[in-house]
Amino acid sequence: MAITKILIANRGEIACRVIKTARKMGIATVAVFSDADRDALHVQMADEAVHIGPAPSNQSYIVIDNILEAIRQTGADAVHPGYGFLSENAAFAQALEKEGVTFIGPPVGAIQAMGDKITSKKLAAEAGVSTVPGHMGLIEDADEAVTIASSIGYPVMIKASAGGGGKGMRIAWNDQEAREGFQSSKNEAKNSFGDDRIFIEKFVTQPRHIEIQVLGDRHGNTLYLGERECSIQRRNQKVIEEAPSPFLDETTRRAMGEQAVALAKAVGYHSAGTVEFIVDGDRNFYFLEMNTRLQVEHPVTELVTGIDLVEQMINVASGETLSFRQDDVKLDGWAIESRLYAEDPYRNFLPSIGRLTRYRPPAEGRHADGTVVRNDTGVTEGGEISMYYDPMVAKLCSWGPDRTAAVETMARALDDFEVEGIGHNLPFLSAVMRNDRFREGRLTTAFIAEEFPDGFHGVAPDAASRRKLAAVAALVNDRLQRRATKISGTIGNHRRRVGADWVVALGSEPVAVTLAQEGDASRITFDDGATVAIRSDWLPGQTHATFFVDEAPMGVKVNKIGYALRLRWGGVDVIARVREPRVAELARLMPVKLPPDTSRMLLCPMPGLITAIAVAEGDTVEAGQALATIEAMKMENILRAEKKSVVKRVPVSVGASLAVDEIIMEFE
Repeated sequence: MAITKILIANRGEIACRVIKTARKMGIATVAVFSDADRDALHVQMADEAVHIGPAPSNQSYIVIDNILEAIRQTGADAVHPGYGFLSENAAFAQALEKEGVTFIGPPVGAIQAMGDKITSKKLAAEAGVSTVPGHMGLIEDADEAVTIASSIGYPVMIKASAGGGGKGMRIAWNDQEAREGFQSSKNEAKNSFGDDRIFIEKFVTQPRHIEIQVLGDRHGNTLYLGERECSIQRRNQKVIEEAPSPFLDETTRRAMGEQAVALAKAVGYHSAGTVEFIVDGDRNFYFLEMNTRLQVEHPVTELVTGIDLVEQMINVASGETLSFRQDDVKLDGWAIESRLYAEDPYRNFLPSIGRLTRYRPPAEGRHADGTVVRNDTGVTEGGEISMYYDPMVAKLCSWGPDRTAAVETMARALDDFEVEGIGHNLPFLSAVMRNDRFREGRLTTAFIAEEFPDGFHGVAPDAASRRKLAAVAALVNDRLQRRATKISGTIGNHRRRVGADWVVALGSEPVAVTLAQEGDASRITFDDGATVAIRSDWLPGQTHATFFVDEAPMGVKVNKIGYALRLRWGGVDVIARVREPRVAELARLMPVKLPPDTSRMLLCPMPGLITAIAVAEGDTVEAGQALATIEAMKMENILRAEKKSVVKRVPVSVGASLAVDEIIMEFE
C-alpha cells in the first residue's frame, strides 16, 4: 500500500523535518496551520496547506475533527503526527483507521499500553525489563503515599501516571515532603492531563537519563539503534542530547537494547519508538517509560547510524520489511544536539516571544575537516515566536569522528548562530559546551542545578579570553576608524590619521594596546609586552565574523552600540570601549550611572497574559506569598513576594497582555 500524500498533523521544525524526507521520497505533503502559523515555514514548504482553527492548540492542532476534515479536503492517504500534540493519542489513531487513512506510527494497542505509566511498568516487568523499585498500584491519599514511600525507602519520586514533560512530578526525601508532594502532583496531574492517578518509585541517585531507539516493522522484525544520553535537563526538560552515551560500555548498551526490543515485541510494536531508562553510577539501569513516537532528539541517532528514521517510519507504515538487521547497525562517530529555546537564560529561563529580527543559522553540511553541522528548524528571519506554542526554535546538531570533535564543532556552530529580537539560550548552550565537567562526560540529570546553582548569569571571561576579546575589539575599532577617515576626508590641510595606541576596556578593566599592521594581519601588543597576531575579513556593518587570534578561529558577534562594541563569544557577552589614551584618562573621572530603583515594584518577568491577581491595594503580603500569575508558552508562572510589604498600587487587571518589565504592582 504505497503512500502518495502525507498530512503532517503538527507544526514547526518537526513538520519541516517530515516534509524534507517525504520530498526526498517523492511523496506529496499537506501542512495544517492555525491563525498564528499562517505564514510559517512548514506552510511554505508543503505542497498544500489547510487552515484548521485559531491560535490556541486546543482549538486547532489537537482537535481531531479539524485534522480529519483537512484530510478529506486534500485526499491525504497517510498522517505523520510528529511529536507532541496528537502523536500519542490513541483516539486519533483509531479515528484515522476508521477513516481508512494510514497512521505513520505504532499500533493503537501499543500507544494505549505505553501511554499509562503504571500499565507500562507492569508490562515491562513481565517482559523481563529491569524496573525501578516502587508501588505501581493507585494511591488513594497522602497517608497511603507516606506509608508506601517509607517502605520503599527515601528518596522517592512521586509521579503522575499520565504525566509527561516534568508535570506532576515531585521528589520527596522524608514523610512531610511525601505528603506535600503527593497532593501537589495530584493537583498538577489533574489540571494538565485530566487524570490525577499517582504512583511512587525509588529515586535513583547519580542518575543519568539514557534512552534506546527502537525500530520495528509489521512483520515481527524489531531492533535497536543504539542509545542517546539525555541527562542535561532543566526542570525535567531535555536541553542537550548526544549519541552515543559517554558512560555506557558495549555490554550495558547491548543489555539495554535487548530489553528495549523485548518490551517493544511484548506490545506488538512497529514504527520508531524510544524506551527510556534511568542509569545509576554503577551502570544499573531501570525502565522509565516508552515514547510511542518520534523523539525530538532523533537527529543524533540518524547522524551516528546513517539511518533516516522518518523514512523508515513511512516505509513501515507502507507495509515494507526492514531492509537491515541488528548486526547491520553500526555506530559511527559522535553526535550532539543543542535545543535552541526562545527563553531568557538571564531571567531564570523564562519564555520569550517576539519577532526574529535576525535569524542566521550556521552553514549546514560537511565541513572541510570532515565534521557535520545540521540545523532542524521551523522558523525564518522575520518570523514571529508565538506565546501559544512550545518555545523551541531549532535543534542544532553536530557530528564528529569522536566526542571531542563533536563538542568543538558544536561550540563553533553556536558561536556562528545569530539570533536577535527575542531572548534565547544560545549563551547558556555555549557555556555548557565549554564546561570542563561536560567535556569530560561526567553527567547526571542534576548537571545544570549543580553547575549553575544560582542560575545563569553569563560567562565571565578568563584572562586568556579577555586578551582575545581585547584584540578583537582593537581590530574592529581600527577598521571603524579607517573607514571614518575615508568618509570625513581632510580637516583643513591635514588628513585624519588613525593612531596606533589605544586603551581597551572590557567592562571596567582597561588595558593599553598598540596595533601595527603585518601584511593581512595585525599585531596587537599589550601593556605587559605580550603580543598576539589577529586577522579577519570583518567589515563595518557586519554583525558576525571569524577572527583568527594566533591562527585560532573565534566566531564573534559584533554590534556597535553608540561609541561602544558589544562582543559575544563562547557564552561571554561583554561591552568593549576602545578609547584614545587621553580620552581613557578622562573617562575614568566620569561618575557611574546607577540603575533605577525597582525594589518596590513587581515587574513582569516575561511577555505574557495576566491570568490571576491574588492581592488588592492596601493588602499586607508576606514573603513567599503569591501575588499574580502570568501565562506564556503553555506555562503558568506564579509571581511571589520577596519580602513583607503593603500593596500600594495595582495598575493592571486579569486578562492584560504585558511586555517584559511592565509594572504589575507597586509596594509602599
